[in-house]
Amino acid sequence: MTAPLTIAIDGPSGSGKSSVSKAVARRLGVGYLDTGAMYRALTWWCLEQGVDLTDGEAVARAARELPLDIGTDPGAPTVAVGGTDVGEAIRTTRVSTAVSAVATNLDVRAVMRTLQRDLMARSAEQTGGVVAEGRDITTVVAPDARVRVLLTASEEARLRRRSAELHGSVDAAAVEATRDQVVRRDRDDSTVSSFTEAAEGVVLVDTSDLDFDESVEAVLDVVAAETAE
Repeated sequence: MTAPLTIAIDGPSGSGKSSVSKAVARRLGVGYLDTGAMYRALTWWCLEQGVDLTDGEAVARAARELPLDIGTDPGAPTVAVGGTDVGEAIRTTRVSTAVSAVATNLDVRAVMRTLQRDLMARSAEQTGGVVAEGRDITTVVAPDARVRVLLTASEEARLRRRSAELHGSVDAAAVEATRDQVVRRDRDDSTVSSFTEAAEGVVLVDTSDLDFDESVEAVLDVVAAETAE
């Protein structure tokens, strides 16, 4: 029997890792896990429950009790907490500006790692593989993944992409309004995870000068090369 294909993709904000990872998973017919959505879901839950995000123990306790249901179908990924669909709510500015306080909590990350590995294993068992993306998937969560990719892009390119996504514009004002969510979050998250330089055995894919389709093909090329017999 062929072992499940596990693909780990890391990258900074705006590098295209979520959209590219979903497309790669669809092309390969395997599952998809957005680990960043898990931290966002926990952040949303804490805000809804009135948990003080500066209280590390309280946030870690919330992580252990989080009633999370995350779907791994790349064609229709879902995120629900306590039966409530939070797919849109976790992408709001309210959550985006607060998520680093949760994602940099080391106790929270330990809880999430266990859950992420379980979700990856279940998805891979069901579909024959999984594409998991985030910040420390290639180095901490799944260092033994068959394919490991660091998807990156220049700061200018990342700001432009996220600005278009959030504001529908790439003019100077829109880009500046996006800067905090991209640059600050990357700076904060880099204190607990490494996603700016490719670790040994991790293939670097720079999408600065690539459009979406080209970025997808670039990752698929890496998968083909890494899995060639």
